[in-house]
Amino acid sequence: MHARHIRKERLIGWMFASCGTLSICVTLGIIAVLFWETIHFFHVVPLNEFLFGTKWTPLFSEKKFGILPLIAGTLLIASIAMIFALPLGLLIAIFLREYAPPRLRRLLKPVLEILAGIPTIVYGYFALLTVTPVLQKIIPSLAGFNALSPGIVMSIMILPLMISLSEDAIHAVPEHLRAAAYALGSTRLQVIFRVVLPSAMSGIVSACILSVSRAIGETMLVTVAAGMRPTFTMNPLVPVQTITAYIVQVSLGDTPTGTLEYSSIFAVAFVLFVGTFVLNIIAQKLRHSFRFSYA
Repeated sequence: MHARHIRKERLIGWMFASCGTLSICVTLGIIAVLFWETIHFFHVVPLNEFLFGTKWTPLFSEKKFGILPLIAGTLLIASIAMIFALPLGLLIAIFLREYAPPRLRRLLKPVLEILAGIPTIVYGYFALLTVTPVLQKIIPSLAGFNALSPGIVMSIMILPLMISLSEDAIHAVPEHLRAAAYALGSTRLQVIFRVVLPSAMSGIVSACILSVSRAIGETMLVTVAAGMRPTFTMNPLVPVQTITAYIVQVSLGDTPTGTLEYSSIFAVAFVLFVGTFVLNIIAQKLRHSFRFSYA
């Protein structure tokens, strides 16, 4: 019987190891494909032109391969999303952890999970058909495709991630810190803003960085609502194009495989991969540093 249990434990261990190895191999395969295709792309397009050029027209007769318009559009929409999601998500996390009774917390949690489970293309059409017409009544100069509307809707989409990670960081603050602050006569608001939030700051910053990574990697929302015009601008009222939206545009099948235009999606995908990878590394470092030395 004892030997049978040992064999089962070893089998389960091998299964887990195989799954972990498979995920690592898939990731390395993706990196290898992106790197190989990107190298081929840069055999034709100079790296300096790609990184610092302000015109992106690979599908036009006069081809330009400056990625700055795509980066500007991506960062513009992500910045708008974080402007709304950061304060709102943090306030909701504080409410859920510090103010909400357990019954209300149990009610709000599934609602946030529903927001996280809505397909992103639904958010895209919501931004295009509902949010944009409402904003045009307030801002007449707003174009039909713009960066403002998908940025606002994206803030709603990333709220569950922001709230969940921020709440975890606030929950990890030891109770004796709160008790000590209350013992000194602090009010609940003073305890939250002078004790809890500073102690949880590294976890909250990590939540912000992961939310930014989620916003940068979003595809269907920006494809539907932001437009397909790669413009080097920070004006949220005009159409823009993000890195992910360009990848979708080329991948629709109209561009022949093996051409320089087709290879360009691997170059921009590699830039996107490097950017999100760096952000996730920073977030993980902050999460690992989120340790309390208070006994």
